[in-house]
Amino acid sequence: MGQYIVLDLEWNQSPLGKDGSMDRLPFEIIEIGAVKLNASLQIISEFRRLIRPRVYRQMHFKISEVTHMSMDELNMEGEEFGKAMEEFLAWCGDDYKFCTWGSMDLTELQRNMVYHGLDIPFRMPLLYYDLQKIYGLIRGDKQKDSLDPVVEELGIAEDRPFHRALDDAYYTGRIMAEMDFYSMVEYVSVDYYRPPETEEDEIYLEFPGYAKFVSRMYDTKERILEERRVTDMVCYKCRRTLRKKIRWFSSNQKFYFCLAYCPEHGYMKGKIRIKKSEDGSVFAVKTTKLIGEDGAALITKKKEEAKKKRADRNKAKRAFRNNSDKSVSEECGTL
Repeated sequence: MGQYIVLDLEWNQSPLGKDGSMDRLPFEIIEIGAVKLNASLQIISEFRRLIRPRVYRQMHFKISEVTHMSMDELNMEGEEFGKAMEEFLAWCGDDYKFCTWGSMDLTELQRNMVYHGLDIPFRMPLLYYDLQKIYGLIRGDKQKDSLDPVVEELGIAEDRPFHRALDDAYYTGRIMAEMDFYSMVEYVSVDYYRPPETEEDEIYLEFPGYAKFVSRMYDTKERILEERRVTDMVCYKCRRTLRKKIRWFSSNQKFYFCLAYCPEHGYMKGKIRIKKSEDGSVFAVKTTKLIGEDGAALITKKKEEAKKKRADRNKAKRAFRNNSDKSVSEECGTL
């Protein structure tokens, strides 16, 4: 078994907010921190580099407030991003798995690499461990706690500050060692920065209790929903194609749900998230999960709520059109 690289990044953004943000690089990395763990989850090495900024030359006040970093420090001690990445990848070695606290770090790392014209050496799909998610699974809830309270909850000595890249990576590594990580080692996460480009590259993963499918990219959401590979419901236990009790529906155009039934294993919920790639294409992330009768009842209720919302929207549109027509008629009558 290889080693684990627990990664944490600090980044800056436009002090003007979205108005001054660059689309290709909304967050510019200013610090890379990581610790390397062996198979026994012991920290065996540390890595830290400050990055000299090229895009956002003024520190966002919130970033400065949280990290206590200054532009003077970055300009004096920071390296060029490309050099820092070269050193980081060399330090990582060849056989490792990334671990992070949350789902943003690897996406932003790759986005910064592309902006700086660097090749991305990570294999596709890029699978990693989101320790924030895994900690919630171990605890039995979906709450996503920040690092500080979890360190306190586990009684880990707070012998370093928080909110700097290396220190947060260190604490994340300590949490990983304290939690029952290997009982959840099957729960890998998928980084979506580079979605599948072809049907052959599409991703299918099975976990205890559910399955996940990531489609290739399409031009439109409508095109995705025409693909049977996306919309078919298949029982991940017996591979049977299932009859839908409730066809795919949505109340917000980003999440779609359906309900199917397996004669052998019971009710199965389907959920599709439509996600956008960097070039504006869209792709689907479908999860299928076996649920009981209570879960099936919740899907039925959600369907009725979506139907009512749609009816209310159509009613409001008709009322608006009628009022507009009436106003036009009254205006014409006064001429």
